[in-house]
Amino acid sequence: MRVIRNGAARRLFLAGQGLAEPPVGSARGADLAGLIGRLGYVQVDSINTVERAHHMILFARRQSYKPGDLKLLLERDRALFEHWTHDASVIPMAAFPHWQHRFERDALRLRDNWQAWFRGGYHEKFEEILARVRAHGPVTSTDVGVGEARGKGGWWDWHPSKTALEWLWRTGALAITRRDGFQKVYDLTERVIPEAHRSPSEEAAMVDWACSGAMDRLGFGTAGEVGAFFHAVRPEEAKAWCALGLARGDLIEVMVEGADGVGRRSFARPDVGERAAAAPDPPDRVRILSPFDPALRDRARAERLFGFYYRIEVFVPEAKRTYGYYVFPVLEGAQIIGRVDMKAVKAEGVLAVRAFWPEAGVRMGRGRLEKLAAELARMARFSGCDRVVYAAGWLREG
Repeated sequence: MRVIRNGAARRLFLAGQGLAEPPVGSARGADLAGLIGRLGYVQVDSINTVERAHHMILFARRQSYKPGDLKLLLERDRALFEHWTHDASVIPMAAFPHWQHRFERDALRLRDNWQAWFRGGYHEKFEEILARVRAHGPVTSTDVGVGEARGKGGWWDWHPSKTALEWLWRTGALAITRRDGFQKVYDLTERVIPEAHRSPSEEAAMVDWACSGAMDRLGFGTAGEVGAFFHAVRPEEAKAWCALGLARGDLIEVMVEGADGVGRRSFARPDVGERAAAAPDPPDRVRILSPFDPALRDRARAERLFGFYYRIEVFVPEAKRTYGYYVFPVLEGAQIIGRVDMKAVKAEGVLAVRAFWPEAGVRMGRGRLEKLAAELARMARFSGCDRVVYAAGWLREG
């Protein structure tokens, strides 16, 4: 069985994630759409400690990126649509014929869960909301449900019309036509999705598309990793796809060495050795990644490949946090060298750096500190700040 050494595995994986090349070049129009197509999707998240996750993901790969260009692709050009992979994401429009199977599957999968999670009464709102949107145009969750009791139980304690809107979006009757600020604006799917993309693919074609696309972007993976990439296929479908690939000779089994030297049996394309050998060494510059970067989305995989244990502590009480509310991983070349706690205080034009924790064994010499400072300065400009301010004792070595 072919063994893929850890260094080669990292390079191959980072190449598939758009992180093995300098973050230069155009990030507008077709070039930006092409970058998102290479990634498969980009997760959308509301936390705005420095910049929202989707903007940071794209900036890490193209530092000419401007958030307004993503908005144009979504809302004017309809080159992308927004839906749910493992979480809310923007996805190339070419995937929509395959994604329609996800709507059907979500309707079955979520039916029992939502009845347990949410207050009742939302089923009765489906036709009322669809009739309103059909007659009067797009709506937000604040436009519907007037007079309905608002919950006090947190983010997910929705009023019935809000739940109905989300259900109709998750199951395909509605689509997101735009966001106002960060609030979703819903319209009929046929008004948002171009007609050329509204015919569903065959289900078998969807499974092959999802699994093939995952394998090509991951470089190698277990059946579980392949199936989880788009979260569009069932575990048994991913297992069957991998088994069929082996039987046909489209896939081989390999042993992928982890950061700790332990091997993990995985599937890969037959030319994985050649592609791993050809994968370039990523630039040794420092890049700050979103916690939701696709290279880190699968936390267990990132830990095996990079030896980097990471968990978001947003929901951890402050006194119990190991690092901070929303801490950003820091990549140098093919190594994750640490994590930084920072916040853009835009009213003051300041990117406030509270702390940087190097990973075990990483020495922060002068050259590395200069590279980190240069990236923090770039991040400050991207977030609308004009300077970086470091807290006393920010460098947490030792």
